[in-house]
Amino acid sequence: MKVFLRILGVILLACLVFAVAGVLATWAPDRSVQQLSVKWAAQPSQFLEVNGMQVHLRDEGPRDDPVPIVLLHGTSASLHTWDGWTQSLAGERRVIRFDLPAFGLTGPDPQNDYSIAAYVRFVTAVVDQLGVKKFVLAGNSLGGQIAWNTALAMPQRVTKLVLIDSAGYAMHPTSVPIGFAIARTPGLRVLMEYVLPRGVVASSVRDVYGDPARVTPELVDRYYDLTLRSGNRQALAIRLEQNLSGDESAVKMLKLPTLVLWGAKDRLIPLDNGKRFASDVEGSKLVVFEELGHVPHEEDSQRTVEPFKAFLNMP
Repeated sequence: MKVFLRILGVILLACLVFAVAGVLATWAPDRSVQQLSVKWAAQPSQFLEVNGMQVHLRDEGPRDDPVPIVLLHGTSASLHTWDGWTQSLAGERRVIRFDLPAFGLTGPDPQNDYSIAAYVRFVTAVVDQLGVKKFVLAGNSLGGQIAWNTALAMPQRVTKLVLIDSAGYAMHPTSVPIGFAIARTPGLRVLMEYVLPRGVVASSVRDVYGDPARVTPELVDRYYDLTLRSGNRQALAIRLEQNLSGDESAVKMLKLPTLVLWGAKDRLIPLDNGKRFASDVEGSKLVVFEELGHVPHEEDSQRTVEPFKAFLNMP
């Protein structure tokens, strides 16, 4: 019996040692904006004070463009998701992109209000401060839902709308990124405020790509670093707790030129939702990318920007 107890004690001690080692190996305290800005806010980044937040923003291309392009990213992404599109567009058009509240270097909203109405007010405040009167608006996922609601709120200012794997209808995912699942689980999300295995981030990014082989270590570094921005992990949990569903019938009220882009391998917001947008928005056009996933603009920027440029009648 004593031998058994000794063996059991050794096993328990080993488990404890391995558990402590695991925590130490994945210990990931928050990082300040100043720390992260060295790598992720180089020129042409700027910070704009909006609604009590220092908003990370990039405003590129010709300033005499009468109708700039505004790009909105999705949950847990950042303005960097549009790097490829911006590179292709900014030679001819003014392109404005920024980190939404709860994400990137902008970080948490002071009021912890992540309702769609609050995001619409935020987007409006940003374009107002930049002096933009009319603009083309494109958004991915959460950014898509914000985009179409902004178009409804400002029909005289949003001239064209682009929805990329957009939220807005009831979602029936076939796979959810593990990072989102953890953020929705009370015990685990508290733990993840202090530890963050890089593998969790890598798995989450691969989950939203049609071809996981396209996910590079550099891409994972970006998502990992910006997740560690002070307050972002808590803000993500709060954002996911808040109900983003709205009046689905409102989509049919959209009366502006609309392009719907969708990755056929999107497992978070499947293609059926894209087809529904195309059906509900009169006169809209649906373009499907068979091999791409939930973030097609990031996964293959050159291929996906072409129908957008055609939609803008750009050369």
